[in-house]
Amino acid sequence: MSDLFSSNSRHQPLAARMRPDSLAQYVGQTHLLGAGKPLREAVERGQLHSMILWGPPGVGKTTFARLLAHECDARFSTLSAVLAGVKEIRQAVAEAQQHSAQYGRGTILFVDEVHRFNKAQQDAFLPYVEEGTVTFVGATTENPSFELNNALLSRCRVYLLRNLAEDELLGLLHRALEQDELLSARNITVTGETLEKLARAADGDARSALNLLEIACDLAIETDGQWCIDETVLAEVLSADVRRFDKGGDHFYDQISALHKSVRGSDPDAALYWFARMIDGGCDPLYIARRAVRMASEDIGNADPRALQIALSAWDVQERLGSPEGELAIAQAIAYLAVAPKSNAVYSAYKRVLADVRRDPSYEVPIHLRNAPTKLAKSLSHGAEYRYAHDEPDAFAAGENYLPEPIAARTYYQPVPRGLELKISDKLDNLRRLNRESSKQRYPTNKDS
Repeated sequence: MSDLFSSNSRHQPLAARMRPDSLAQYVGQTHLLGAGKPLREAVERGQLHSMILWGPPGVGKTTFARLLAHECDARFSTLSAVLAGVKEIRQAVAEAQQHSAQYGRGTILFVDEVHRFNKAQQDAFLPYVEEGTVTFVGATTENPSFELNNALLSRCRVYLLRNLAEDELLGLLHRALEQDELLSARNITVTGETLEKLARAADGDARSALNLLEIACDLAIETDGQWCIDETVLAEVLSADVRRFDKGGDHFYDQISALHKSVRGSDPDAALYWFARMIDGGCDPLYIARRAVRMASEDIGNADPRALQIALSAWDVQERLGSPEGELAIAQAIAYLAVAPKSNAVYSAYKRVLADVRRDPSYEVPIHLRNAPTKLAKSLSHGAEYRYAHDEPDAFAAGENYLPEPIAARTYYQPVPRGLELKISDKLDNLRRLNRESSKQRYPTNKDS
């Protein structure tokens, strides 16, 4: 690779030395930069526009921004949202204005981790982006819809950058061995299988792949003047490998979403896969245990009430035993939840009730249901005519109603025809029939479902 971005490339890490100096050498993102793609054509025509580059680490966001400036003959200026504030933003804009006045060139202002800027800092860019003083390019690992102001988003196009495929990483590793001066000079022997393992361990991250290769080359074993990366070296390089796992970002929530939906979809294999992915990435097992309890109530409910107890037991085991023993109990619970009969009847009923409570007036508790602990309360007929269910046939006061009169006909809980809720549904149907047929109906309704 040529020395596009620094004059001290020999002292840079391999990932920095392998930065491309043209779009032809850029690896990945063919859905955006492949031949004939709108973004590729816009760059080749020099048509700059403000944009947000959204994607995981190591997929080429910074590199693309630099290439954009190079291809469009624009000045490249960079800010880090971790270190910069409004003062630095204004200074960067002033330098862009001065450069434009002196040389007639536009400036690409690249803001790394732009999601870390607060609202006031993000708003500071608006007039300059609007006027075209700078072409704003923000990089973020977080969902821009959640992390960036609508005003800034409306002035930028959002491009989603994806993890690099294993074959793309493999090609990058081969090119590094062939084209990097420091590596090629050592003539290191490495098998295709070893490179495949390094590419797989990088998990879609080009920077990680090159870092792993550089470490492996540093540890290479010399035999008769020949340097070799053998299985011993590879094992040492990969011993500390941890898959990428953003414990607070989009990838975290995408994976827990996949786990939850796999359980809901009754697929134990997929559910266990996503569980293992999260554990392998460093997720706290107690977080997954808590989510399993939620799944048991939301998606299984009374179709199999044992699911909730099993999930709670797994949580308890994890707290008592810790890792890795406790994780097996969570895996057991997840597999059970996945194969259990599904019902969201209670979850749906609760949401409907809550919506009604928030929308309706605050109906008074019916007189016959009110507490009567004092003489005054009794004199006001609180609790009068209340029918004690245990004194009624089969412990059921047929015809009684426990809702406020204006909404006495409403029903919320509709059991599904699966699991235990089959029996619950039959029982409710019978109780509602007895209510309809009772001569003691408190306020007649059409509540028959």
